Amino acid sequence: MGITSLPSSMRMSPEVMKQNREAVIAEEIGRARVLTLNRPKHLNFISEKMIKMLGQKLEKHEKDDNADFVILKGAGRTFSAGGDLSVIYNVRNTWDGCLEGVYRLYWLCYHIQTYKKPQIALVHGMSTGGGVGLMVPMKLRVVTEKAFCSTPEANLGYHPDCGLSYILSRLPGRLGEYLALTGATLRGEEVVAAGLATHFVPSQKLFQLEKRLLSTNNGEEDTIRSVIDEFSTNVHIHERSVLNKLSIIDDCFSRESVEEILDSVEAEAGKKGNDWIIPALKSLKKASPVGLKMTLRSIREGRIQTVSECLRREFRMTINTLRTIISNDFYEGIRAAIIDKDKSPKWNPSTLDKVNDEQLDLIFKPFEEHDLELQVPMKEYECRWEGKYEDSGYCLRTNSNMRY
Repeated sequence: MGITSLPSSMRMSPEVMKQNREAVIAEEIGRARVLTLNRPKHLNFISEKMIKMLGQKLEKHEKDDNADFVILKGAGRTFSAGGDLSVIYNVRNTWDGCLEGVYRLYWLCYHIQTYKKPQIALVHGMSTGGGVGLMVPMKLRVVTEKAFCSTPEANLGYHPDCGLSYILSRLPGRLGEYLALTGATLRGEEVVAAGLATHFVPSQKLFQLEKRLLSTNNGEEDTIRSVIDEFSTNVHIHERSVLNKLSIIDDCFSRESVEEILDSVEAEAGKKGNDWIIPALKSLKKASPVGLKMTLRSIREGRIQTVSECLRREFRMTINTLRTIISNDFYEGIRAAIIDKDKSPKWNPSTLDKVNDEQLDLIFKPFEEHDLELQVPMKEYECRWEGKYEDSGYCLRTNSNMRY
C-alpha cells in the first residue's frame, strides 16, 4: 500500500511540504498547533534533532496565548517506531556520543507528561517503544484499526523507557508486566481497551476528525473530547484477544520473579486451548536474561513511584545499560535484530540464574555524582526545557573534556 492510500489526515499541503527536510513539521492553524514527526522513510525513529524540535515547539506553544491545543502525528504509515537503534549501535564504543539525545529525550517525556494544555495524538500505524512513550502521556489518544503498539525492549537486552515503567505499571492487573516482558503487540481497538488510547476512530473518518479539530474555536479539553467522541466508535474485542485472558495473565505475571513467571507461562501453554500464550512463552525464552530481570524490577518499582521518580530511575538504568556496566546485551540485541539480522543474539549472562540482585543493583543505583542524575523538576512551576541539558553535569563535563 502506497502513501497515497493513507488517510488524508496523514497527507500534507504543498506549503507544508516545503518543510520536508525538517525532522518535525510544525503548523499553526487557528487555535491549533500541529506537530508531525517527519522521518517516514525511517519509521519516524526519534532522532536528536526531532527531540530538540519537539521540546522547543511544545514549550513555545505552552506559553502562547493564541495556542489552545497541540496535535501530534506521524508522517507516512508510522506514528513512531521509537529510538533509532542503529545510531545507538554506531556510537557504542564512544557511548557518550548519544548522551545529549538521551538526556533531552527524558526531558521531553517529562514535558509531555506535565503539559498544561490539551494534547491529541493521532496514531495510524506503528507505535513501538519510545513511540508509545510519546503517545500515551497525551491527554487524548486516537487510534485507528491500522494502529498497533508494543514495547519489545526486554527482547533486546534493554528496558521500557521514556516513562513506560510508570505507564505500563498502571494498566489493568498485570497486563503491563505481560506487555513489557513479552513485547506482545496490541492492535486497533485493543489499544483503547487496554488503556493506552482514549478513542478508536475508523481510518476513513480520521481526516474529517482532524479537519473539525483544526476548525474549532474552543480549545478546552472537554470541547475537544466531545469533538473526538462524535467520530469515535465503541470498541469490540475479538474473542481470541489476549485482553480476554487477563485472569491467566494476572496469575502468571504476578509471580515474584522472572523464573517463576516463565514456569507459570510454560505450565499454562501446556494446557488444552491455551495456544494464545505460546508466542509469549517463546518470547520469554528468547529474550535477554538481563533485559527481562531489569524490566520486571522496573515495572514493579514504577507501580509505587511518581512520574518524575520513574523518569529519573529509568534514565539511570539507560545510562548504566549504555555503559555496559554489567552486560553488553543491549548492543548485542541490536546487532542481532537490525545490524547483522541473524536473529541469534549471544546473551551474557546467558541464563536467568546467572543474573543476580547484586548485578541489578548496579543498574538501578543512583550515581555517586549528583549532577549526573536527570534533573527533572520535582515541582511543576520549575522551568521547562531551555537550558536543562546545558546546565547538566553531562554537558558541563563534556565541554571541559572530562570523562565520567
